[in-house]
Amino acid sequence: MTQAAKTQTTPAKRVVFTMGGKGGVGKTGVMVALAEWFAANEIPVTLLDLDTENKARGSLKHFFNGSVTKVNIHTPAGLDAFVDHLDSGSEIILADMGAGAGQVAADWFESMYEDVAATGVSFTAVGVVTPDPASVESILAWANRLQDRVEYVVVENATSTLSDFTYWKATEQAKRFREAFSPTVLQMEFRLAELENPVRQHGIKLGDVADRKASVDELKRASLVMRAQSYRRRLFSEFDRTKEVFLP
Repeated sequence: MTQAAKTQTTPAKRVVFTMGGKGGVGKTGVMVALAEWFAANEIPVTLLDLDTENKARGSLKHFFNGSVTKVNIHTPAGLDAFVDHLDSGSEIILADMGAGAGQVAADWFESMYEDVAATGVSFTAVGVVTPDPASVESILAWANRLQDRVEYVVVENATSTLSDFTYWKATEQAKRFREAFSPTVLQMEFRLAELENPVRQHGIKLGDVADRKASVDELKRASLVMRAQSYRRRLFSEFDRTKEVFLP
């Protein structure tokens, strides 16, 4: 079979992965919400936790412990395992890189991209920017390596009620990135600490709070349930608006 024929007959798949680097900007929160959006739309996905720090909290596995495979892409076996997951039944893989997945992950992407892409796999790279310039620099560094081999999604994560995204919107480097790669830009609104902190600490999904399924008493308050419902509705609306970058 020719390479062209193989590409045409192999079912299309998509890998949605977070760009590592700057930690604490909300990458895992975006992936948790995205996984919930897929579930709400009854779209099967494979969840992979590629957080190389292997921390107990704050990783994708912390929120979906029973249905997430931990893969250390800093080892040859881990890199091979990631590729093997492309043969799973799901047409979509959500892979959370976590912080610190830098040079090794970029090198691996370059080495495997051509062969994997030839099988019909597309890639979406998700980056999160905050008012912190380092979050923007992290995305630009990844884009310098990934170039036009992926579709880019940039989430503007408001970390306060008056978040200033000037560095992301006005600096020359960021402008060149947007002109070159036309990233899909989503907004994630500021969340109250009284909701966000216990959700992160206990590994509780926003949807569980919104649906009154949270096991933590402080997350059963009516006001927090309503806020969770509002946050989820608006974030799902963002995913609905740009769903083509998340589907095969």
